[in-house]
Amino acid sequence: MRALQVTRPGGPDALTVTDLPRPKASPGHVVVRNEAVGLNFIDVYFRDGTYPTAYPFVPGQEAAGVVTAVGHGVTDFAPGDRVAYATQLGAYAEYTAVPEAKLVPVPESVTLPDAAAALLQGLAALYLSGTTHPVRAGETVVVLAAAGGLGQLLVRLAAHLGARVVAVASTKEKREAALAAGAHHALPYKDFSAGVRELTGGEGAHAVYDSVGAATFEESIRALRRRGTLAVCGLSSGPITPVDVELLRTAGSLYLTRPTLADHVPDAASLRAAAAELFAHVADGVIRPDIGERLPLAEAARAHTLLESRATTGKVLLTP
Repeated sequence: MRALQVTRPGGPDALTVTDLPRPKASPGHVVVRNEAVGLNFIDVYFRDGTYPTAYPFVPGQEAAGVVTAVGHGVTDFAPGDRVAYATQLGAYAEYTAVPEAKLVPVPESVTLPDAAAALLQGLAALYLSGTTHPVRAGETVVVLAAAGGLGQLLVRLAAHLGARVVAVASTKEKREAALAAGAHHALPYKDFSAGVRELTGGEGAHAVYDSVGAATFEESIRALRRRGTLAVCGLSSGPITPVDVELLRTAGSLYLTRPTLADHVPDAASLRAAAAELFAHVADGVIRPDIGERLPLAEAARAHTLLESRATTGKVLLTP
């Protein structure tokens, strides 16, 4: 089968097209024929060595497709089932063997490309807006990188929950995309905290969802009201330098968190319940995945280049 492999940490050119044996269904595993593969910034972190792993490996954490084989002990899935998965390395391939516990069923009301586009970032958007900082009607929340895959989903969910959403994005076109997704205001990155303060009568936002990291951390802190929450949900500009916790006191008794999906859906039951909620939102139109690019799997290096240069809007999908 055709797959992408990384043999050493590096730039997009570290992604090499190769032929590998088709995986077999070992006990407790399901073989999925991937029909759409979601591109996420975590793929960059694994490729460049930020998140270390054993080499060589097949990158990719998210895909949707059809079950072709099941291993001994698998009880919840059968060949022909439509499924999706996330947080499982190996998606940049025509076929992937996935532990049964990491699979979720995809209802007929949701297309496989939409499932691949929504699953990982959609689950993140659900816990960020529902648990990390439970968004309430009338609050002001700020979403950075608001035209990206996660950003647009957060904008849609927060607006659906009744919040006033302030989007932050780098270009006029991206700010327009965030407004089209449901944001009430859109600001450029430069001095965005001042814009948030002006919009809130000097009080600041109840929450800032920051997926950019190093380049925006201090502005995000300044954009918060007293006892506000900064949820760092990505590091696209690089890791944040160590923080003096006294900053949180002097900036207004703030809350700072770096949440991860594994702590919100720690088992198969919670994962499938969250995915069912997410796909219901997709089916009823609350969440509408914006698929900005569809590229062949062999062009994954180009897709990584686009993502890292912030030249994308919405979700990028790879087609095996």
